[in-house]
Amino acid sequence: MIALTLAEVAQAVGGSTHDIPDPTVPVTGPVVIDSREAGPGSLFAAFRGDRVDGHDYAAKAVAEGAVAVLATRPLGLPAIVVDDVQRALGALATHVIDRLGVDVVALTGSSGKTSTKDLIAQLLRRHAPTVWPHGNLNNEIGLPLTALRAEQDTRHLVLEMGARGVGHIRYLTTLTPPRVGLVLNVGTAHIGEFGGRDKIALAKGELVEALPADGVAVLNADDPLVRAMASRTTARVVLFGEAADADVRAEDVRLDSRGRPGFTLRTPSGCAPVTLRLYGEHHVSNALAAAAVAGELGMPVEEIASALSSAGTLSHWRMEVVERPDGVTVVNDAYNANPDSMRAALRALVAMAGPGGRTWAVLGEMAELGGESLAEHDAVGRLAVRLNVSKLVTVGGQAAAWLDMGAKNEGSWGEESVHVSDAETAIDLLRGQLRPGDVVLVKASRSVGLERVAQALLDGVDGDQGEATA
Repeated sequence: MIALTLAEVAQAVGGSTHDIPDPTVPVTGPVVIDSREAGPGSLFAAFRGDRVDGHDYAAKAVAEGAVAVLATRPLGLPAIVVDDVQRALGALATHVIDRLGVDVVALTGSSGKTSTKDLIAQLLRRHAPTVWPHGNLNNEIGLPLTALRAEQDTRHLVLEMGARGVGHIRYLTTLTPPRVGLVLNVGTAHIGEFGGRDKIALAKGELVEALPADGVAVLNADDPLVRAMASRTTARVVLFGEAADADVRAEDVRLDSRGRPGFTLRTPSGCAPVTLRLYGEHHVSNALAAAAVAGELGMPVEEIASALSSAGTLSHWRMEVVERPDGVTVVNDAYNANPDSMRAALRALVAMAGPGGRTWAVLGEMAELGGESLAEHDAVGRLAVRLNVSKLVTVGGQAAAWLDMGAKNEGSWGEESVHVSDAETAIDLLRGQLRPGDVVLVKASRSVGLERVAQALLDGVDGDQGEATA
């Protein structure tokens, strides 16, 4: 974070100082919400959660070097007291970004946000100092924490904006008003909470509504619900996709023998060849979105194509591809799952194995689908059959059983699909049946914890690692 005195921080957040001998002491380190991350010059924000109250760890944070605590009550140590720590954190982020005058790029979508954010970051950091979220920091706490990592020389700030209801993205845009807004897609992630795709589109479109007249709305030309958002903004609209009228589009799309896409990138300023290191054709759309953003921020098309062709993963457990010495390839995509990303991952799995290759899909529950859960899990199970996935292992409770049911109802599957109760059983099954040349996909919502399966299959393995994100 840029250096601010404690007096300046207090003024920015509307707080009062307590037990601070010298309010001119500066915050020179990061703003943290975990006392274990506190260090010299940092500011510790004490959040009260369901199980842990950050105020109980304030003394530890100060002992580690934090110059003060952002708190809701005096603590007998240096503190800036506010009514609401979350609101104060947002206000501090707004103050810092206003002072810096950086280009704020915000993106949202039902799937692919983190993958595309990572691509944009890898493009823009070639162009100028860039800050972006590490991991999945896309809510009312994570977004300000990312913004507060900006330094005096930061030129680009890339922010991922998630939503679990109408109004959430609108609030986030008030904290760090974007100049470039990117909407990837409107799918079925969190549909149980929203109540339908129309409500999801309403929420995602709040991003383009927040753009200034001299801003840029980057919209997916291939998604009708996203394309329609052009009417909801006064900003200039740039379309990306494979549609003929897209401003930034892919031509001559192809996959190599490992399922990695290549294409010709065509933009208003020229075209250039791209060969991605990422696995799965769905990354073409993510790459086009990143290219459109980078082009609007001044990168030439040749540099964009070069950066895309060398980009890898920046986030864990998102299509992390490791080939074991025995020839088994493990694809760890266990960070999260929704119907759209599940379908994309299955298609990528089949492409990676190639004709005649044996594929395993180890799948678990897709959470937060509400009344659509049965239908969506059934459909994914059926898709595994239609794609000729060799073996399906569904792991967990009722939702995983629906995946298995869909597969068995789709075709004459018997032993090709099996439902097991837990990760340990799945690990034992796989260890006993995997053979050289197999490709194993592991994917589920984060709450399922299926990364344990992928990690167990790679324990002690020192193989070649490919890079991708879904």
